[in-house]
Amino acid sequence: MSNVIKNYRELRVYRTGFEGAKAIFELSTQWPKEERYSLTDQIRRSSRSVCGNIAEAWRKRRYPAHFVSKLSDADAEAAETEVWLDFAKECQYLSEETHRQLRNKYDHICGMLTNMINHPEDWCNRFSQKQTS
Repeated sequence: MSNVIKNYRELRVYRTGFEGAKAIFELSTQWPKEERYSLTDQIRRSSRSVCGNIAEAWRKRRYPAHFVSKLSDADAEAAETEVWLDFAKECQYLSEETHRQLRNKYDHICGMLTNMINHPEDWCNRFSQKQTS
């Protein structure tokens, strides 16, 4: 099986989430200081939490219910990130184009997570197939 994913860093959804979190961090360094303990911290935390929950889900995939639960948490964090992106746009911290690109990225993340949530057997079975140690 050459297409076996060996760790969560190989997952497209993880890589997309990581790229999004990095972009949000870079953009948010330019936001006003008065946003430091509100919008800036919130969006950084939620965008990074997407990746953290995906990593946790990956390690729990031997238990399908736990796997789905952590993916659901990742999906909720991605949706929260979208809310903070909307606030950032409304506060004019993001251009329309940057907002659109990031919203599209997080919509895509939510779609990938939903697909994994709806088909956990595709991911959990892979774990049992690759157990060799």
